[in-house]
Amino acid sequence: MKKTLEKIFRENGGQLRMSEAIKRGISRYMLYNLRDKGIIEQISRGVYRLKDLPPIGNPDLITVSLRFPNSVVCLVSALSFHGITTQIPHSVSVAIPRRSRPPSLDFPPVQSHQFSDDAYTAGIEMHQIDGVAVKIYNMEKTLADCFKFRNKIGMDVVLEALKLYRERKKFELTGLIKYGKICRVESAMRPYLETLV
Repeated sequence: MKKTLEKIFRENGGQLRMSEAIKRGISRYMLYNLRDKGIIEQISRGVYRLKDLPPIGNPDLITVSLRFPNSVVCLVSALSFHGITTQIPHSVSVAIPRRSRPPSLDFPPVQSHQFSDDAYTAGIEMHQIDGVAVKIYNMEKTLADCFKFRNKIGMDVVLEALKLYRERKKFELTGLIKYGKICRVESAMRPYLETLV
């Protein structure tokens, strides 16, 4: 029986939310039993993973993604993921659709931002992190979002990210303008983009 339960975990990337485990025939009692025997570990409330898996590369993004599948990693957290900031995020910044309930989590700290429908759905990429699909905005959308939230995150963070993006990545002016229009910050972005072209 233990082997079968482990197999269910392995078939799902080695980690499951409690609700997913129950759908696959693993009861709460079985989950707690596996945890108590040291076969799985609880990485967040309601999220379990096999203990023999390699250490999680980015546990905060994985935890938030598993707990809140509709959230999209954004702003400084996305800049950090893409390697275009020197900032160290103190919380996981996520975008959620407008009128949806903000995620609440003891750890890691989560900072949610409500986006309009167009701004929320544009530029989402799926990244596999330790076997978990994590939604993260692409670099161009992230930079446009940063311009939109420049008063919250600081213009120095935005300009540094734009500079690092130009130095380290393929500069996609059309993508930046496209997402600038969607986020309604094209006119704010243009003067900075023109200096980089």
